[in-house]
Amino acid sequence: MKRIVLDASALMTLFDERPGIEKVEDWIELAVAKEIELSMSVVNWGEVYYSIWHEYSRSSADEVAAQIKELPIEIVDVNLEITKTAASLKAETKLPYADCFAAALTMLRNASLATADADFGKVSDQIALLKLP
Repeated sequence: MKRIVLDASALMTLFDERPGIEKVEDWIELAVAKEIELSMSVVNWGEVYYSIWHEYSRSSADEVAAQIKELPIEIVDVNLEITKTAASLKAETKLPYADCFAAALTMLRNASLATADADFGKVSDQIALLKLP
């Protein structure tokens, strides 16, 4: 089964209705149908929560958190293996630290990473990227 890890920008594409929203909605439909697996690091979930709070309000962030909970996305807690992989990526690539958790989860799950963030070009030789506009 195809696995896709979502970084914060992929979910922000959905909640802010940015270009590429149709692709994210398609992945969600495929996950509901159990044709693909969607996951996200809890660190990147925190980026979404913070971004919504910062841009709108805490109550908006809480609403989005409740909506995410209803989506077919596994929120993956970080453990020592994910953290060590993320820290290694940070040391080797200078990718922003939170992004390293999305990349690490992608690597460890042998998945593709869905992102609108150009920074992931730094690791495009190590993971498959599904670019959003």
